[in-house]
Amino acid sequence: QAELAKIRAERAASKAKEDAEADAEEQAQMEEAALTGNPLLNSGGAASSGRLKRRWNDDVVFRNQARLEPDQSKKRFINDTVRNDFHKRFMNKFIK
Repeated sequence: QAELAKIRAERAASKAKEDAEADAEEQAQMEEAALTGNPLLNSGGAASSGRLKRRWNDDVVFRNQARLEPDQSKKRFINDTVRNDFHKRFMNKFIK
């Protein structure tokens, strides 16, 4: 019984040691990712001057205009069976 308890204690100690090492490694990786992920803390050329890399269209006045335009592919009602959208799609699909 004493020998079994001794083996269990050794295994528990080694498991605790491995867990502590894994936690320390994970913490070190998280700290490294936090430091390298922030462009203001990097010691690179552009980041050291305090300026972030800008896109070419950051200062354009008319940005994202197409997002606000109404959708041109919406179905519209035309009271003519030959000119309506269904008839045009049908003719394009099966006749051509």
